[in-house]
Amino acid sequence: MKSQKKILYKQLGEVLQLLALILVRNFNLPDVCWKYNTAERKQSRRFLECMEDNFLTQLVSEPTRKGIPLDLLLVNREGLVGDVMVGGRLGHSNHQMIEFTILGEVRRGVSRTATLDFRRTDFNLFRRLVDRVPWEAALKGKGVQEGWTLFKKEILEAEEQVVPMY
Repeated sequence: MKSQKKILYKQLGEVLQLLALILVRNFNLPDVCWKYNTAERKQSRRFLECMEDNFLTQLVSEPTRKGIPLDLLLVNREGLVGDVMVGGRLGHSNHQMIEFTILGEVRRGVSRTATLDFRRTDFNLFRRLVDRVPWEAALKGKGVQEGWTLFKKEILEAEEQVVPMY
C-alpha cells in the first residue's frame, strides 16, 4: 500500500505542473483536521505535505461519512469548481454525495500581469542568497522603517534571481 501512495504522490506532482486537476475520492484519512491542516498519523501528514507541495486545495468542509469528511474534493487551481454541496446518498452507499459545478479550466493566458511561478523556485538558492546578507551589520543603527525597507529590498532581489515568471 505504501508504494501505491508514493506512486500517486509522484504522479500528482508531474500532472499538476501541466494541467488543471479536479480529484474526488475517499482518501480515508479520519485523523486529518482540515481546519488546521494537521494530522495524527504519519501517512496522513505525508498526504498533507503532498497537498502543500503541489498547491492542492481541499474543498469539502462537511462530513461525508461517520461525522468526518472522508471523501475529498481537491483542486490545484482557484476557480475550477463552485457550488460545492454535501448531502444525499446514491444507492446503498454509506457516504454522502459531493455535488459541485465545474466552472471550466482557468486560462493562464488571459492576464497580461506577470506572475511568479513558485512551483519552480530554487528555495535552497534563495536561502543561500538571503544568508549572505550581513543582517546584523546592515540593520545596525537603522530605524524600523529604514530597516524594513532594506530587508524588503534584499528579499525582493533574491526573489528576482530565483523565482521564475510565467
